[in-house]
Amino acid sequence: MLHIVACIKQVPDTKIIKMNPKTNTMDRASAPAILNPYDSHAVEEAVRLKNRYGGTVSVVTMGPPPAVKAIKKCIEIGADEGYMISDRAFAGADTLATSYALTCALEKISKIKPIDLIICGKMTIDGDTGQVGPGIARRLDIPPLTSVKKVVEVNKEEGHMVVHRKLEDGYEVIQSQLPCLLSVEKEINEVPYSTFPNMLRAARYEPTIWAVADLEGADKKQLGLKGSPTIVSKVWAPPKPEGGKILDGSSQEKVEQLLSVLMEKKELFTQKGGA
Repeated sequence: MLHIVACIKQVPDTKIIKMNPKTNTMDRASAPAILNPYDSHAVEEAVRLKNRYGGTVSVVTMGPPPAVKAIKKCIEIGADEGYMISDRAFAGADTLATSYALTCALEKISKIKPIDLIICGKMTIDGDTGQVGPGIARRLDIPPLTSVKKVVEVNKEEGHMVVHRKLEDGYEVIQSQLPCLLSVEKEINEVPYSTFPNMLRAARYEPTIWAVADLEGADKKQLGLKGSPTIVSKVWAPPKPEGGKILDGSSQEKVEQLLSVLMEKKELFTQKGGA
């Protein structure tokens, strides 16, 4: 029986969020908070492996009290248990401090039930670094398998698993010892609509919440802003894309219109000193 833990995060919906023009920072209040899309695929894969081999799926997150909603979403997907570490001491954490805090939580979870496999999303849409998963693996001294697009086999008895790892021109087959950590691509699965029983259970579910004091042996100097060496020197909003043009008419007419637009662009480029 496997015990799989998925590391998740609640993030602002970047499709809706706005930038503050004065501070050039994200106005998080302008967008709803959602479960990080990559993490939803991580949880779904954990549930599929549970259904395939038997076992338990737990999820863990670090965040403020409202992040409970992200855990409830994971229960909807099919997770069994949820854990959250929430404390002002975690505020301002960069990827280094975040990986340390989550490692402390994972070590506490492993004392409750030993962990066979950790699954993370490839990255979060509010940070796009992809550093937390490998950081956790390094701290736990277990193999990190990044860009995983398919889990072929998990063999707990022999202590290994086989995955396909995405490459630019294909994929490579990797066999790793257990326990290990996966960072998964979105293409690893499709997340289906939640079943009514899971939705009902999620509505009633209350996760286990730990403060810093509950994480035995945690070094407060490595948490939050104190444990974050990253310095953001400048932040700016990307320029808005230019408006497009809708082509009408027959296929031949659309081709002629497109060629006309391209010729106009070429002339402007030449006038500006281009080749």
